[in-house]
Amino acid sequence: MKLSKKIYALTAGVLLVTASFGSVWAEEKKEEPKPYATASSAFLTKYVWRGYELSKDSLVIQPSLTVGYQGFEANLWGNLDTKDYYTRSEKMNWNETDLTLSYTKELGPTKLTGGYIYYALDNAEDSQELFLKIAGKILLSPTLSIYKEIANYPGWYFNLGAAHSLNLTKTITLDLAASVGYQISDTDKIVKYDSNLLPTTEKHNGLHDGLISVGMTVPFGKYFALKPMVAYSLPLSDDAKNRIKGTSLSNQDSFFFGGITFTATF
Repeated sequence: MKLSKKIYALTAGVLLVTASFGSVWAEEKKEEPKPYATASSAFLTKYVWRGYELSKDSLVIQPSLTVGYQGFEANLWGNLDTKDYYTRSEKMNWNETDLTLSYTKELGPTKLTGGYIYYALDNAEDSQELFLKIAGKILLSPTLSIYKEIANYPGWYFNLGAAHSLNLTKTITLDLAASVGYQISDTDKIVKYDSNLLPTTEKHNGLHDGLISVGMTVPFGKYFALKPMVAYSLPLSDDAKNRIKGTSLSNQDSFFFGGITFTATF
C-alpha cells in the first residue's frame, strides 16, 4: 500500500487544484466535446461492498477523482477508515485504493461500458477485474453489470439494478435505486459457510446480496452538488446469509448505513 498511498497523496493535491481553479475551467467549456473532471468525497457510516461489511463502528471517507474524454474515463478511488478493525489496529487507516479504466459507447437505447479495475488492498491480496455494464436508457434505467476477477480471487459477480429520480423542485431530485447480486466463486478462497458460521470446502455460488437506497441530489450552482443517502444491504439466500455473517466484523448479515457525498464536476 505504500505506492497506493503515494498515488493518493498526489490525487489529494490534484483535488485541491481542481477546487481552486475549477471555475476557470468551467468558463472555458464549449459545446464541443472536451475533457472533464469530477471530484467527490463521500462520508459514510459504514463501508459495505457487494453485501460484505468492510468497516465497523467508524466513519469511512471515500474520495474519488474521475477524468474523461469522448467516452474514455479513468477513476481513482480510496477508502479511509477512521477506526480500522481489519488491521486490528483500530486506528485511522487508508486501507484501499482502486483504479478503474473504462470506455462507454451509446448504441441506440442502450449504453455499453467496458473496463478494468485494480483493487490495491491493505491486509489482503490485491484484486483485478474486467467488467461490462449494459444500461438501458428507458424507464427505471435498468443496468446489468458483469464482473470477472482475473487475479487472486477467480470468479464472477453479476448485478442487476434499477434506478429512478423524481424532481422535488426544478433542481433537487429524489433518487431511488435497488439491485440484486449473484456471486460465482472459482476459488477455495471464497467458500460457503455452514449454519454454525464455519467455512466449508464448497465454493460459494448463488444469489448473494440485495441493496436498496434512497437519496437526494441538491445542486449548488452549476458545478457542485450535495448528495445525502441512506441504504440497506441484505443477503438473498441462506448461503449468502451464512457467508456474509461469518465474515462480517459485527457478526451481522444485514446492514443499514448512510452518509453524504460532496461532488464537483467541471
